[in-house]
Amino acid sequence: MAESMKGLKRTNRCGELSAANIGEQVTVMGWVQKQRNKGGIIFVDLRDRAGILQVIFEEADCGAESFAKAEKLRSEFVVAVAGRVEKRAGAVNENLSTGEIEVRAKEVRILSEAETPPFPIEENSRTKEELRLKYRYLDLRRPDLQRNLILRSNMTAAVHAFLKEEGFLEVETPILNKSTPEGARDYLVPSRIHKGCFYALPQSPQIFKQLLMCSGYDRYFQIARCFRDEDLRADRQPEFTQIDLEMSFVDQEDVMDVTERMVARVCKEAVGLEVALPIKRMTWDEAMNRFGSDKPDTRFGMELKDVSETVAGCGFGVFTSALEAGGSVRGINVKGQAEMPRKKIDALVEFAKGYGVKGLAYLAVLPDGSFKSSFAKFMTEEELKKLVKAMAGEPGDLLLFAADKLKLVWSVLGALRVELAKQLGLLDGNQYNFLWVTEFPQFEWSDEEERYVAMHHPFTMPMEEDLEFLQSDPGRVRAKAYDIVVNGMELGGGSVRIFQSDVQERMFEALGFTKEKAHDQFGFLMDAFTYGVPPHAGLAIGLERFVMQLAKTDNIRDVIAFPKVKDASCLMSEAPGTVDPKQLEELCLGITE
Repeated sequence: MAESMKGLKRTNRCGELSAANIGEQVTVMGWVQKQRNKGGIIFVDLRDRAGILQVIFEEADCGAESFAKAEKLRSEFVVAVAGRVEKRAGAVNENLSTGEIEVRAKEVRILSEAETPPFPIEENSRTKEELRLKYRYLDLRRPDLQRNLILRSNMTAAVHAFLKEEGFLEVETPILNKSTPEGARDYLVPSRIHKGCFYALPQSPQIFKQLLMCSGYDRYFQIARCFRDEDLRADRQPEFTQIDLEMSFVDQEDVMDVTERMVARVCKEAVGLEVALPIKRMTWDEAMNRFGSDKPDTRFGMELKDVSETVAGCGFGVFTSALEAGGSVRGINVKGQAEMPRKKIDALVEFAKGYGVKGLAYLAVLPDGSFKSSFAKFMTEEELKKLVKAMAGEPGDLLLFAADKLKLVWSVLGALRVELAKQLGLLDGNQYNFLWVTEFPQFEWSDEEERYVAMHHPFTMPMEEDLEFLQSDPGRVRAKAYDIVVNGMELGGGSVRIFQSDVQERMFEALGFTKEKAHDQFGFLMDAFTYGVPPHAGLAIGLERFVMQLAKTDNIRDVIAFPKVKDASCLMSEAPGTVDPKQLEELCLGITE
């Protein structure tokens, strides 16, 4: 039967006690991790968010009543223990921060009994994630998940402190907004009062933070909740959090400076990581050509090499036909892997096909200098040697090639180099390579919509020297946009914003918006711009991605208290769910098959 805490007050958390507390009378409270009855002496591992503490019960110390209660204790019972801190009688437990001590119990109260949990509450659980997410309230008791959420809390506290020192004002922006067609799919909320009308949950506070700059707030920030109804991946969720900021009377350099100093401060305070400043920079063109990615992992080499000129006119039709179609032939050099088994190479070919190419071509330079290749019979000895030289190949190297449209070649080789780095153990989990990627294209072509769409959003300022191409050659226009990247993951991105009405109108025109459509979607922003708007720029960092990096996990669900799974549902609460027909009737909504 559950007992009251009356008369007992917690003096310390379990993991906060140490040898410095020996001799003190303490009261600790938490969950029973484990109980071991050795006959006449009972050991209990007591757990709270601060750590695990060993408690020892002997009838001579705690009395018959408390000893009888200790005999009843089982995993996940909630108890309060009063006792004395002592030096541990047995061997020191090096795995615990409290491993030098134990508490000799004088009194125990069972505050809550517990059913046997459906899985062990332990670090690095091997229980299937689906079961753990169904019982997330139990999963969250695991020390590793608690450390992640404590880390997240400490990181946001460091962000608040830094930005306050830098003169930023924290301002909340609306959650119920107007739907806009650009970007990802909106989550819609029907209005009961305005029949047939809908709010949209914010994909970002973009428009409102620009309006705050129009309103003279100069420096804004927000730890902002955002929502996107899109297909999920390992580093995405339908609802997520951004460290969102905007600044007036600044250019790109000012935003990048504040951001990298903030990142360095958070890393130092949260995990003791020193980030070297200034953070290195690379243009989008350079990132794509060297790494096949606009978020390159620069902890290892294996950079892409363009061999289009080298293989032009060779006898291998896969290469020449790709070039004739306006494509490209590029490769990566996998050092020391010439004798990789054919089975592994075939697996890499299948991996590549998953990115839309028809396959991979390979050329192994064997230790004796001879070649083993999927295409050697189509090329002369001299052509093969030229190709190996162009790839900086040496005996023992494996050369892998993709030939297709340039965008596809970048995509497949960019992914392939990362996959190979994982397989070959080239990724150092203790190394953090931060990088700025700059000068993104302003637009990208959408085959689905058969028009140019904004690569970032329609409020990004083009580079001045490219403004003349907005209407005549949109694909040539570069943006004043910048992303911050670490170890192959985009942490966040931002841009200088358009603040001149005429440039914004030209931007909407380049995106295929009529004046009427642009005003219908963004009229209040465009109207605000007619009343004096300062030059402004900003950025947003994905908080969950940032925490993932410092927590050294590749699963975004490990850093969110109550996450969704890949179909955007919650296994614990069973959201989304059906609603009462009366609610639909009030909203003038009906469900169609």
